[in-house]
Amino acid sequence: MPQYMLLIYNPIENPLSPEQLGEVGPRFDAYTEGLQSAGVWVGGEALEGADIATTLRERGGEVQITDGPFAETKEYLAGYYLLDCPDLDTALDHASRMPNLSYGSVEVRPVWDRTGPPMSVRPELQARA
Repeated sequence: MPQYMLLIYNPIENPLSPEQLGEVGPRFDAYTEGLQSAGVWVGGEALEGADIATTLRERGGEVQITDGPFAETKEYLAGYYLLDCPDLDTALDHASRMPNLSYGSVEVRPVWDRTGPPMSVRPELQARA
């Protein structure tokens, strides 16, 4: 069965207050339990903030280490879920109930099945995602 990554993004500006975090935590717990009950949950975790990230890249044959995220953005990757779903529509249906949609966003992306080229270079497969 295809796997789909649900990437959870939260805004950099106007982060949730401790009270709001306390309210959204149980909603994410219930959401996770729903995914598990539906039999689609493979895994997932919350991530620490982007402000404590470290980015590595190689340039000119040397590895550069930089504090913080790779790019300046308005949102940061806050966590993820990995789901086994029969198709993209099912993954989107689950993503549509993500608790952070009112203040953040969710990117749904198929996991590359390494038995062939990625879908991004095989347009005939994009519709089947």
